[in-house]
Amino acid sequence: MSMTLSFTRVTPEELDRAFEDPESAEEFLEDESRPYCFLEKAWAGIGFLLRAAGVDVDLYEDGDPIDDEATRFGWSEQMIAEAADALGATPVEVLVSHYDPAKLSAEEVYPMRHLWDADDLDYLRDHYVDLVRFFQETAAVGGAAIRDFSF
Repeated sequence: MSMTLSFTRVTPEELDRAFEDPESAEEFLEDESRPYCFLEKAWAGIGFLLRAAGVDVDLYEDGDPIDDEATRFGWSEQMIAEAADALGATPVEVLVSHYDPAKLSAEEVYPMRHLWDADDLDYLRDHYVDLVRFFQETAAVGGAAIRDFSF
């Protein structure tokens, strides 16, 4: 079983609706026409690099819980804008300069645990670029997002 994390763009009004009726979040997440960012299993590695770079964005913990299980979190348009600024100010080169496979392995960062190596850097780099693009494009239209954690 794997743990994946994704963001789906919604309007601020749709996010309010998801908070009021958590089941409605499912319809937004299932709408394949919506912009989204699927980080697959790269979310924890990216989170490690963000912390190492001193970027104050926590992909897993930030946001407000939508459901009782806390698998879905809402990111308001203000949170999206702030995260877009922070991520945009952190070029991928800066982020990956903190890549240390031995440290990720020692800290058992998901998903590789003790198996991080040099080949995993491209996986994190590619997903980070997608993440930055999603946040910047979502912020540009005044959007909000639903963060979905699947396991």
